[in-house]
Amino acid sequence: MRLDHFDLNLLIAFDVLIEERSVTRAAERLNLTQSAMSAALKRLRESFADDILVQHGKRMVPTAAALSLAPDVSAALLNMRAILASGMRFDPAQSQRTFRIVASDYITTVLLGPALRMLHKEAPHIRIEITLPRSDILELLDDGEIDLLISPEQFLSPDHPRELLFEERHVVVGCASNPAMQRPLDAETYFASGHVATSVSRDGTFIDNYLRGQGEQRRVEIVCAAFSQVPWILPGTTRLALMHERLARELAPQLNLVIQEPPVPLPLMREMMQFHSARAMDRGLAWLCERLKRVVSTGANHAIQAR
Repeated sequence: MRLDHFDLNLLIAFDVLIEERSVTRAAERLNLTQSAMSAALKRLRESFADDILVQHGKRMVPTAAALSLAPDVSAALLNMRAILASGMRFDPAQSQRTFRIVASDYITTVLLGPALRMLHKEAPHIRIEITLPRSDILELLDDGEIDLLISPEQFLSPDHPRELLFEERHVVVGCASNPAMQRPLDAETYFASGHVATSVSRDGTFIDNYLRGQGEQRRVEIVCAAFSQVPWILPGTTRLALMHERLARELAPQLNLVIQEPPVPLPLMREMMQFHSARAMDRGLAWLCERLKRVVSTGANHAIQAR
């Protein structure tokens, strides 16, 4: 089989057929008729001398050869899309591109919210899809299903480029009427107090994983599903919480909360940007990352002044 005799669009059909394992669903995804999708499957079978998909009862099952070929086809398609994207001029004022970003609610509050307010004027027609972190996010990154992952360094893939966005401290936050917050906080009081923590995925959070590794156990009384829920649970209680400093300074004033330094040493959290290696030359993605870094730079100056 010679490449100049092969219709490369068949690779797109192959990729979708293996994912959907259904001619009908694959046709719907590619906006084709079922007969056109069946014809594409027939041509794939002839080109690869393999059945590709085999009917088994009411299901279609990929052959062993098709499954072994699928990762290479997906990677080839991702590289070809990246080549096309890198060769295209990106005009933010005219672009209608959709950027798919994975970020926590904390990052959305302290970074993406301010960034999108700025980008609305510069790129009024782009679309942003924000997805919360979950356990299979690195698989989605590998498959090219997301454009940008913003995450602490420990949760990144070792296989793709990464860039430091900013470093973040953790601080102790509690109600202003909490006796523990009315004097310098010591370790004994800190660990004796009830705590509010966050659980966002099975991988744990940066700070919980660190404390667990040090053998330090807080008395956690409430677990939230999002970082931004935590401060709303503290007013009128004697509970404490370890929070990202940027998020704490954003929300503490409106909730009558007090911020103190942790009584135990804590490492800086390195928030990183990561994208698929095939998108290293993507001009639109490079533009987005540069704008996010600009927002961080401006926000960092404000934070220093506030402290």
